[in-house]
Amino acid sequence: MSRSLALFAIGLLFGGGIGFVTAAGNGITFDGHDHGDPAHHGGGHAGAMAHDHATAVDLPSGPDAPRVAIRLHKDPMSGWNLQVLPQNFRFAPQKASAENVPGEGHAHVYVNGDKLARLYAEWVHLPSLPAGAVVKVSLNTNNHSALTVEGQPVEATTTVPSDAEGT
Repeated sequence: MSRSLALFAIGLLFGGGIGFVTAAGNGITFDGHDHGDPAHHGGGHAGAMAHDHATAVDLPSGPDAPRVAIRLHKDPMSGWNLQVLPQNFRFAPQKASAENVPGEGHAHVYVNGDKLARLYAEWVHLPSLPAGAVVKVSLNTNNHSALTVEGQPVEATTTVPSDAEGT
């Protein structure tokens, strides 16, 4: 009996670890924390875990200002592959929730206004998107503040074409 329990525990440990490594390798975190929902910012956060999404880091416009573009590519097997093309910005997953460093951070992916994930790389697979859905990607600083240029959020949007149109 104890051997079965030990093997079960080992299976859970390795199975869960493989899932997290696969997600992290694809730049996805499903952190269960909706940055747009004030209910997720109650008094339970303290110290290093606290972050304020109301604050924006505003930068001047110009050739060195961060920008982002996105493209949807129909996946031949299923769903869509979202390509994020940042300029003057680099993904820094190892510094998430840490001090801001100019030009680095992470992105948030939204579908029809609902946050899907935090993104730490330039590609992510979206298994199912209805035709006409609006996909938005915003750039954020290491400490989760919105990144803006001259008061405008650094973000890009696209509309999902019909399956037959793929890009």
